[in-house]
Amino acid sequence: MSENMKQLRPVGILGTGKYVPEKILTNSDLEKIVDTNDEWIVTRTGIRERHIAAPEEATSDLAYQAALNALKSAGMKAEDLDLIIIATVTPDHTFPSTACILQDKLGAKGAAAFDLSAACSGFVYSLATAVGFIQNGMYNNALIIGADTLSRITDYTDRNTCILFGDGAGAVIIGEVPEGRGFQSFDLGAEGSGGSLLNLEAGGSRHPASQQTVENKKHFIYMNGREVFKFAVRMMGSATERVLTKAGITKDDIDLFVPHQANIRIIQSAMQRLDLPVEKVVINVDKYANTSAASIPLALVEAAEAGRMKAGDTVLMVGFGGGLTWGASVLIW
Repeated sequence: MSENMKQLRPVGILGTGKYVPEKILTNSDLEKIVDTNDEWIVTRTGIRERHIAAPEEATSDLAYQAALNALKSAGMKAEDLDLIIIATVTPDHTFPSTACILQDKLGAKGAAAFDLSAACSGFVYSLATAVGFIQNGMYNNALIIGADTLSRITDYTDRNTCILFGDGAGAVIIGEVPEGRGFQSFDLGAEGSGGSLLNLEAGGSRHPASQQTVENKKHFIYMNGREVFKFAVRMMGSATERVLTKAGITKDDIDLFVPHQANIRIIQSAMQRLDLPVEKVVINVDKYANTSAASIPLALVEAAEAGRMKAGDTVLMVGFGGGLTWGASVLIW
């Protein structure tokens, strides 16, 4: 742990929760929509199915269910929360923030609330932000949620992208923990020069919604898969090395690796670089596909629910996404 973090309040995870929509879209279902097949998808991505939000479900609805489960896990009430951050690229509205909508729905009247946009790295970015607030004493308990409904911005006529994405939400409540536990280090960064490699072009002030932007499908995810893949493999390795160094540990100290669930090949590349056996890695990309900001918390929560972490275990989280961005963290469970 860095000397600076040692002097601050130790902050860790007090409770976890997740939610995924009921509807499941399998690879076989996609075969009927676009020119693809199950074997091709599984071989190249590791994805077998993904959850899709119901027409009446928005991002705040997914976040709400995950939040309720996290509060129950922590033995807390919404009134105990000081801060709510939702990491998302699919907010209910441009404004108000999805976090404000959730604050009202939960009844967390005393909590500050805002959204954070860093795509698939958003959850780790949000954790780092909230940890700083709690360490310096500004807040005590924060609800951090990664939630996205990527199905709403996916072009289901584009076989290169529609196979990759799903919907879901993962939540954690963080607060002060015993000395020696909690978050040990973070490594956040961006390569804005690669922003055009993974984006949603229209709908903002640069290209407001118009008949032309709709007709040209500019309100759907665009991704240069080859270039994003290369960035991901590179950053998963370098960000991991930096965050481990900041925490004062080595790859041999890792008890559980929780990577962003985008592609099994990227995860396997990181496992090889870290020399980690599959028993130390959380992999659920086969069930949920890429859920953007929800990816890491969904994997973390599933690992917690399955009892894969015990007190004192060293947990490494690493994500990458649009921006281009990356985020990594070391946590003592």
